[in-house]
Amino acid sequence: MKILTLNCGSSSLKYTFFDTAAAATLADGIVERITIGEAFIVHRLAGRAGKPLRREHPCPTHKEAIDLVLATLTGEEAGAISDPGEISAVAHRVVHGGEEFTRSVIIDERVVEVIRRYISLAPLHNPPNVAGIEAARAMLPAVPQIAVFDTAFHYTIPDYAYIYALPYEWYHDLGVRRYGFHGTSHLYVSRRAAALLGKQPSEVNLITLHLGNGASACAVRGGQSVDTSMGLTPLEGLVMGTRSGDVDPAIPFQLPQSIPLALQEIYMLLNRRSGVLGLTGKYADRRDVLAHMEEAASSDDAGAEEPGSPYRCKLALEVECYRLQKYVGAYAAALGRVDAVVFTAGVGENSPKVRALSLRGLEPLGIILEEGKNEAAPRGREVDVSAADSPVKVLVIPTDEERVFIEDTVALLDGAYDLPDRFEYSFQRADYQPRER
Repeated sequence: MKILTLNCGSSSLKYTFFDTAAAATLADGIVERITIGEAFIVHRLAGRAGKPLRREHPCPTHKEAIDLVLATLTGEEAGAISDPGEISAVAHRVVHGGEEFTRSVIIDERVVEVIRRYISLAPLHNPPNVAGIEAARAMLPAVPQIAVFDTAFHYTIPDYAYIYALPYEWYHDLGVRRYGFHGTSHLYVSRRAAALLGKQPSEVNLITLHLGNGASACAVRGGQSVDTSMGLTPLEGLVMGTRSGDVDPAIPFQLPQSIPLALQEIYMLLNRRSGVLGLTGKYADRRDVLAHMEEAASSDDAGAEEPGSPYRCKLALEVECYRLQKYVGAYAAALGRVDAVVFTAGVGENSPKVRALSLRGLEPLGIILEEGKNEAAPRGREVDVSAADSPVKVLVIPTDEERVFIEDTVALLDGAYDLPDRFEYSFQRADYQPRER
């Protein structure tokens, strides 16, 4: 079975093409700048030496982007197959499934309609997800299409953790509650962590930290999500690349007194111009922040008014990591016993500085980082960076959400799929070999 996975963002499309018979990725890549002009594809063919294929192609919508992916997959220069008919199924990442979808599903018209219904809860994500689904269904009408939901892993969160202290009718009538996101990533790394600890998922308590441009924390008890930092939308929780995370909910109502902005404009600012970008005034990428913060004076606010100054970069990183510290501490209290803290995604996997600052001062909770191991942690590898005497392990585990997409798709088409917390994945077995990065 050959499965194409699609992860459609507002202006990008990430894809993986996997052969289940060979248990191997045949190709992967990304189309960038969709809808905004000067679009291009970067395509990697497995086993092909040299640089990835890069080709510019107009992509005014996601339909053209998917067409470009299919043309590249079947092309002579870097094709993995000779005909689109070789594609057995297409798996789509969908950010918000609300309470309607607590597991991956085969897509039909009703599924698309429900995903549309949740656009108001994920306005930056569900629209491109729907666009990708519609384009793929139109171009591959005979191929089964699967929706894999970011929210599904969190369906086990108890009501006292997902209900907000708001009029109850808002939940009952409008669906206002904590849903949580990055579910496939938290699922994957929590299962891998259990395997690395030599235990079953049901035997471990974990705090998983998915830290990328978007970021979320998750408390996992016995293989089940019991709390997570993102809420009704992906805006709540940790400080992120461009999202504010937790703020006083009265702020949008106070701002119009001095700044003439409509609520929708404030909402977009909280999503797109806040977080690390808002604090630095220039950078959202932590690599840029880290590169500039080293010049910061330790005792003054020199450059506080200058966007991108070392002071503002240092401040942004400290604010981000302090928020992480608080969530780790809170989830340790919620879980009672913690077996491991797990870092994943671009920042979590690749920034020793963020890992160190986030866990600073948490030694009384039994979380002790080994500085040398943390600094020397190889990229793209699963590694334990905790001190030998740390009661709580600190693990770095590269996430592999596509693997979840693929295994859910195969199981659905074989009629063997179950709820996420009850389904047994290959990657939770001790002999599983993660794919090379």
